[in-house]
Amino acid sequence: MTDLMTLRPEAGEPGAISFARGFVKSVAFMQLFREGMGLVEGTAAYLDGEGRAESAALPREVSLTYATESMRLTTRLMQIASWLLVQRAVAEGELSPEQARNEHNKVKLAEPMLQPTSAEAQRLPQRLRDLIAHSIRLQDRIRALDEQMSGMVRPASSNPVQGQLDALQARLGLNRR
Repeated sequence: MTDLMTLRPEAGEPGAISFARGFVKSVAFMQLFREGMGLVEGTAAYLDGEGRAESAALPREVSLTYATESMRLTTRLMQIASWLLVQRAVAEGELSPEQARNEHNKVKLAEPMLQPTSAEAQRLPQRLRDLIAHSIRLQDRIRALDEQMSGMVRPASSNPVQGQLDALQARLGLNRR
């Protein structure tokens, strides 16, 4: 994959907009879009089916963690889906870049949420843990793209959120990249 950092113009330069316009029309964006929307659909199917049965069989204290984490997962995925849909609307000419910026101000990708401790996480169903891990990785990729597209990229070494996220994922055993 091409290093997007090398393609990013300095903040405020006109090239930032052309990079964003070009990216949302790329094959890479469509792959990201399909991955994100597929994850949304797969998660909904799991939570409405197998996940419902799995959560009913959990002990009460784990059931509460399951409910909390499934809500966090759903929130994260709705933010991801909103970002992807706005970007696709720009690519298809349904929204102007200015309208997309206005939408971006309404629906921001949240900072990564703290995950349960490893003891709690290990008691959650494996499928839920896998969905959480996938959504966190996808959110991280989209946040990085969003920063690059808006011209606000920070070097990885100065990104404390990424360091915290990596440490939490490692503790939870969710860092299967």
